[in-house]
Amino acid sequence: MTKSPRVLVTLMSTVFVTAIAATPDPGSPCRSRDLAFDDKSAAWTHVPLSKLKRDTKYDVVHEGDRSVVLRATADRSASLFVARLKPSLRPSMTLNWEWKTDALIAGADNRDKDREDAPLRVLVAFDGDIASLPEAERKRFSRAKNLTGREIPYAVLMYIWTDQVPVGTLIPSAHTSRVKMLAVSSGSGDLGRWQSVRRNLADDYKKAYGADPGQVSGVAVMTDTDNTGTMAVGSYSNIRIDCEGR
Repeated sequence: MTKSPRVLVTLMSTVFVTAIAATPDPGSPCRSRDLAFDDKSAAWTHVPLSKLKRDTKYDVVHEGDRSVVLRATADRSASLFVARLKPSLRPSMTLNWEWKTDALIAGADNRDKDREDAPLRVLVAFDGDIASLPEAERKRFSRAKNLTGREIPYAVLMYIWTDQVPVGTLIPSAHTSRVKMLAVSSGSGDLGRWQSVRRNLADDYKKAYGADPGQVSGVAVMTDTDNTGTMAVGSYSNIRIDCEGR
């Protein structure tokens, strides 16, 4: 089943909203921190995408010298594992993580909305000025708010592992200009091995959206196979936020 605009709205709204507030959160100073999957203060939460979709299974396990690993098992399914964050006044931060998968998803292609699956994704949500967007996008935000009863994030960066495009390729969502995918791992050369990823969020946001980012309001991971109807297993570990100059 294709990830419809309604499901995409659900992804953006229920995943990243920190609160339903009448006024924007003024934000707080950036604080470098680990987002360990067993850390209660990180408040990781499983979030389904739709009652019409099967949920990906997320389990916190121990693997080798890694004391905490999140293992995602997707069986024709899609859902997320989310850490909501208090918006930070310092968007110039880096996001670090490790991930691993033993196999790519046969038939998946993130450029095609009908085959848009990935064994590994890390998502970051940003605040911004919705009033500055073109009218068509403002209407989408208004419909989304009416549908969910929540504000949705201004923009989302989605880091993916793919085998269809080279590392560094930017893929726009077929449903909204406010979600951009960035390939940070590609191909089968590193299958079965942990990969370390470090991304400067401000640089990536500028590449994706051509502007400086707003406050970071959430981080999530997702392993999904709902479009291809296949299975995939992905592992995530050691997600950390580092603030520049700290």
